[in-house]
Amino acid sequence: MSSEKDYLGPIVSSGHLASGALPALSEIEFGMIMLNHAFNRWMVRCMAAAGVPDLSPIDILVLHNINSRNKPKTLADIALVLNIEDTHVVTYALKKLERLKLIKSGRRGKEKLVMATEAGAEACARYKAMRESLLVRSVLATEVSAESLSEVAARLRALSGHYDQAARAAASL
Repeated sequence: MSSEKDYLGPIVSSGHLASGALPALSEIEFGMIMLNHAFNRWMVRCMAAAGVPDLSPIDILVLHNINSRNKPKTLADIALVLNIEDTHVVTYALKKLERLKLIKSGRRGKEKLVMATEAGAEACARYKAMRESLLVRSVLATEVSAESLSEVAARLRALSGHYDQAARAAASL
């Protein structure tokens, strides 16, 4: 009896890309596409349920990053941690978050710094509570181990380096 995988072949979004030397990479890419869209939907809907509607996924990532460890961040810090190449994307998010009074800005010398306001920190806390209740509880019910999730995360970070290097090589062509 053949398995479902033998019958279907790799599950990918672009069969022509899976016909090369590493079809499993196309499976990972399709999984990342699905995960990325699901994660973006989740962030937007969770933050809206936490009382802050109309934020984009980038706005939410930037807000959480600014709120992290309760210390001021620079635009460069945020872009580096979130692996955002176009700093204009971060600048736009910062302006939006400041307009909504979720963050505030200050200066250290010539350097602009941003910090979460009380309203921004409270929004992040409500998001965290909903995440624990709706997402973490669901993932824990699958009995997946924290160690296996950490291993997947490490592999995804390593793959991101390969994609970044390939992007640099493609840009030089």
